[in-house]
Amino acid sequence: MNVATTIDHDISITCYDNEVPPFVEAEMDRLYGNIFSSLLEFRVYGWVAGTTSTYVVRCGGQIITLLMFKRDHGRIQVLNETIRLEGDDIQRFADFVFQRYPDVQTISFKAIEIDGDDLSFPHQRFNHLEDITLRLPASTEQYLASLGKNTRRNIKRYTDRLMRTFPSCRFEIYEGSSVREEDVRALIQFNHDRMADKHIVSVIDEDETRRIIRLVKGCGLMGIMTIDGQVAGGALSYRAGTNYFLNVLAHAPCYDDYWVGFLCCYRTICECIARGGTEFHFLWGRYDYKFTLGAVRRDLDNVTLYRSWMHVARHADLALQQARDGYARQAKLWLKYGDTAMSRRARQLMQHLRKAKHAAQDLSRGKRPGLIQSAPEN
Repeated sequence: MNVATTIDHDISITCYDNEVPPFVEAEMDRLYGNIFSSLLEFRVYGWVAGTTSTYVVRCGGQIITLLMFKRDHGRIQVLNETIRLEGDDIQRFADFVFQRYPDVQTISFKAIEIDGDDLSFPHQRFNHLEDITLRLPASTEQYLASLGKNTRRNIKRYTDRLMRTFPSCRFEIYEGSSVREEDVRALIQFNHDRMADKHIVSVIDEDETRRIIRLVKGCGLMGIMTIDGQVAGGALSYRAGTNYFLNVLAHAPCYDDYWVGFLCCYRTICECIARGGTEFHFLWGRYDYKFTLGAVRRDLDNVTLYRSWMHVARHADLALQQARDGYARQAKLWLKYGDTAMSRRARQLMQHLRKAKHAAQDLSRGKRPGLIQSAPEN
């Protein structure tokens, strides 16, 4: 059953209970252009259509907001992630939901960019992630010109060096069904190797690898660099609307001195520009290369609304979990990126402890550990 409500002469709301109409897939791409707010991504990660409802706002007949959500035991979880919403969009959704469903007591949004949060309902808002995003110019020439002088020089320098040393070097683009599974697996193996060198287990296991292959076959754009016919590195991204989302950037360790990963990323961005792309999303992780390539940080927050203060108390478990995760995130960012004397000293201590742990692990495996040196004082 669907219900339609008219807010005024221009704005109307339609809600499809436990239904996702056929028009949703194309409209989501048009409206948000975001892989994390697309039916393809939902399907790959196990979305069940029959339990999902659809909320649609139209202005003058044009869809301006489209949210998919699940309702369970008095709680609503919005499925759209990493999109930008105005505070008015969230307020309108909450007004509608709390009136439409008397049993609903909380509404949760995950990893959204929110412009203003002057909301009439009790709510929590905590940072969850960042999306490092590059707004793409009209041409590759404009993009190169927008980069710093040293970056432009290094792109030319390392490209020339790579071609002189390895004349067989080639860079090719594959899209959708033309992407080869063996190339995807090669990049993921490079990722595993690099993580292992840092004593970290990669989050990309075999199940995730299969999901990546399904996604890239459906909406992928993959830049692959080969040397002597073998994969040397590459960048794997997804397309949603006119935007692109980087998922895997990796290269063989033997090419560390040739900027292979950086060059693959730069060339892939140029290919996105050539295809009329609007944005290139590096996603989370504040790595220097992303900012060197012109990207900026967008904060993504978790937002939870409650019907009333009484319902905050009733859902104290949810409120405490949101607060715990939010403050833990703040502490992690302070430790990793803080620019105070205390945060720098804490960072040095953590690095020293990590090196000691890794050395002990190497020793237990029969490897000879490297010398452990105390972090220098500032």
